[in-house]
Amino acid sequence: MLAIEYLLLAGLVVCAIAANFTRNLLSSVIIYAAFGTIMSVIWLLLKAPDLAVTEASVGVGIEAILFLLALRSFRRTDRTRDDK
Repeated sequence: MLAIEYLLLAGLVVCAIAANFTRNLLSSVIIYAAFGTIMSVIWLLLKAPDLAVTEASVGVGIEAILFLLALRSFRRTDRTRDDK
């Protein structure tokens, strides 16, 4: 069980670093969602199911959707700016 916890913690560190250094914004949002998923599993291992459900629903679900909608909005404004 301890090896799984270390693997998940390493995954958190890798996701945190990768999300900051990724140039593609869509990839960064996907990595951020992976970070939230790993964090949700860690909350389950720490026997905090209420926090795990909250992290999964808010951290992965709602925030990722809002980031994707914002990213789509930015790409639309870039296209209109390029057309002029």
